[in-house]
Amino acid sequence: MPAPIAIFVFNRPLHTRQTLRCLSECKGIENTIVYIFADGKRNDETVDGLKQIEEVGNIIRSVKIGKQTIVCERDSNLGLAKNIITGVGEVIEQHEQIIVLEDDMEVTKGFLNYMNTALELYKNESQVGCIHAWNYLMDTSANSDNTFFLKGADCWGWATWKRAWKFFNADGQALYNQIQSSRKEWDFDRRGTHAYTSMLSDQIAGKNNSWAIRWHASLFLNNMYCLHPNRPLLKNIGLDNSGTHCGDKIYEQHPVEEIQVSKINIKEADWFFEAFRKTQQPPPDKPTTWQQSKKLLKRLFRL
Repeated sequence: MPAPIAIFVFNRPLHTRQTLRCLSECKGIENTIVYIFADGKRNDETVDGLKQIEEVGNIIRSVKIGKQTIVCERDSNLGLAKNIITGVGEVIEQHEQIIVLEDDMEVTKGFLNYMNTALELYKNESQVGCIHAWNYLMDTSANSDNTFFLKGADCWGWATWKRAWKFFNADGQALYNQIQSSRKEWDFDRRGTHAYTSMLSDQIAGKNNSWAIRWHASLFLNNMYCLHPNRPLLKNIGLDNSGTHCGDKIYEQHPVEEIQVSKINIKEADWFFEAFRKTQQPPPDKPTTWQQSKKLLKRLFRL
């Protein structure tokens, strides 16, 4: 059986409609159970906000997608982090594996083939905890395979198994303490290329409520890896100032329709780090700063 899909939505009807439309065109969707989790209204919701939430509700209640569509509308506002953590837990208890999307992810036709093939290939590999469908636009010519591994987890179109999700730890302070006591900050920050330690510190301080930084830390500390594609199989269409956690687009995305997946050795891709650094070097007429790079990472982890 293909893995069920969990989609998390809130107050963006245009994005939700586009996400569902693209998913409905995926190969294999006809055999897939689709769960849709809609967060509830906030206590201080505006009139316009209520209209948008109501429109999203109308969309998801009327949609028929996949083998079966199951809609869960929250009675109150849980927030993105709690909605995802709770929803993933509910689905994975029943199905042992899960594919996760949010309301601003435009998948390509081969997205489900990639996800389900990878879930099957690595289901018994205890070191593999996550499958990811997105990647930065970078030079991947140093990689002879179509996929590669990095330690930890990622969060834009991802999948996992019950055996891996059991390691998720919502206690950011405990995760931070373990990273510091083991002196793994540099590795946790992907060899100094990402500001993940400071993001986790901000989560503890209440400056963000990211579930994704805790998911990444949970797998990292258990020495588990995430599979990534050389080229993305989805596009984030929410980088347009429409969401709570994402601003306007500052980089290119060019998803591909299909990727052939075969099993590879489970080890960290050394070539990735230099390739990523080069993505942070802009053309001469577009100077950048570390702060802009940090903004990108915050958007990736929904801070």
